[in-house]
Amino acid sequence: MSPAELLITQIKAAIAAAIANGELIGEVPNEIRLERPKNRDHGDFATSVALQLAKAAGAPPRKIAEVLAAKLNTLPEIAKVDIAGPGFINFTLNRAAQAELISRILSAGKNYGTGDSLNGVAINLEFISANPTGPLHLGHTRWAAVGDALGRVLTAAGANVTREFYINDRGVQMDLFGKSVQAAAKGNPIPEDGYQGEYISDLAKAIVTTNESILELPEPDQFIEFRERAYELQLAEQQKVLKTFNTNFDVWFSERSLHDDGAVAHGLDRLKKQGHVFESDGATWLKTTDFGDDKDRVLIKNDASLTYFASDTAYYINKRERGFDICIYMLGADHHGYVGRLKATAACAGDDPNYNIEILIGQLVKIMRGQEEVKLSKRAGTIITLEDIVDEVGVDAARYTLIRYPVDTPMTMDLALLKENTNDNPVYYVQYAHARIANLIRNANELGIKVGEFDTSQISHDRENELLGALDEYPRIVAFAAELREPHRVARFLEEIAGIYHRFYSDCRVLPIGDEQISPIHIARVNLCAATRQVLENGLSLLGVSAPERM
Repeated sequence: MSPAELLITQIKAAIAAAIANGELIGEVPNEIRLERPKNRDHGDFATSVALQLAKAAGAPPRKIAEVLAAKLNTLPEIAKVDIAGPGFINFTLNRAAQAELISRILSAGKNYGTGDSLNGVAINLEFISANPTGPLHLGHTRWAAVGDALGRVLTAAGANVTREFYINDRGVQMDLFGKSVQAAAKGNPIPEDGYQGEYISDLAKAIVTTNESILELPEPDQFIEFRERAYELQLAEQQKVLKTFNTNFDVWFSERSLHDDGAVAHGLDRLKKQGHVFESDGATWLKTTDFGDDKDRVLIKNDASLTYFASDTAYYINKRERGFDICIYMLGADHHGYVGRLKATAACAGDDPNYNIEILIGQLVKIMRGQEEVKLSKRAGTIITLEDIVDEVGVDAARYTLIRYPVDTPMTMDLALLKENTNDNPVYYVQYAHARIANLIRNANELGIKVGEFDTSQISHDRENELLGALDEYPRIVAFAAELREPHRVARFLEEIAGIYHRFYSDCRVLPIGDEQISPIHIARVNLCAATRQVLENGLSLLGVSAPERM
């Protein structure tokens, strides 16, 4: 149990005791919030629970705070309890008791920060889901980083996460793709509405090289062969690039399979049984307006052809029938219109749209190189690709930078900054803190100082206390990141940890100098550094970013 968790338990016990003794009227709250005071002179934690209890108790908050303070002040883990303002309670913890956190972190190792808030919840996390018709572009790159990080964070919270890539391998775009590659292979102009870029020519050459007889096939067969071989090659390329980017999927789901396996027909049948399908003007519709959509959606056109929406509904039903409790869709900035229709689809299927389905919309990314915006890719023509970004700044810098911003806000990525080994570069700042500690521990080992047993009473400096307080927050940060689907919270927290550590290192000498004898304070501080290193490593791992031992 962390110091914060222990303190919450003790506050609840104090409230229960006060109620039992007749000192307080009311009930013990299910949730008690603690905050870290900005001014650490005000203590390690603060709570407004007295204000929370005041209405039911029929007493002034400050009076309630005094009752609770009297009971909590006697606990050995608490050094001091102060009452501020109208009834805020500030706690200063016993330093030795707080320092036991170091041992807990070191004992937990890679598991420190994991929790159980989502235990038993099966989550389907779908992200990127690009057409297999070209390289992954900048928007896909943002989701590749954020989606993978979110999957790691949800897993850390106890969820059973399946990362899924929906392959849009059916429809007009596939035919245009096939025609574009075929035209390039035959030396003909690319169709006006076709796909451009060097990669089309590369695909054409690769196909012809491995199957020279393809150009001798009859036109219909030749077109299909070009389309299918180009599809295979481009999908394999996307998969290779994503693996290089540390983004891996558990399931690659083909849109075609929904139609080939009868899932679309099954989905329509289920929706009909729910009573939300109707006929009008020769077409088949889903009455999504019953659940807040701005208009009803066509499933089958009056020419008997299926709409893309029919696939979307079947895909959602397929996910739920595969046993997923929550289906998370991560969509691009141009998909705002999908939120209402997907939520309504879930409701039409008999599900809870406020629980069983979530839609996250990502905003655009602007790429700068210093003062100049970068807009074009040499290989893809008109788009910046994932490969372009990785080639320029590397996997770690690209992933970290894309993750550290809330996805619902536009962001700017400065390629020049991400190449700098300065504190202005966030990923360098965090990785350097980890490498600095790793080097310190190597030096400590050479002096004979080992990580393990230490005297907790030695941890008493304000900078040490500040660092301990931040390390204690890490599990809560991970839990919040999972709850809110915001992995950027982890990145920003790591930057905070790095800053606090650098201040600690500046004010608190860790290793002996010269002929100075090793003392208990040196051993205690080395252990504090080791705990900090573990938290940085764990956090970077959640982001899919390396924790270098040397820089």
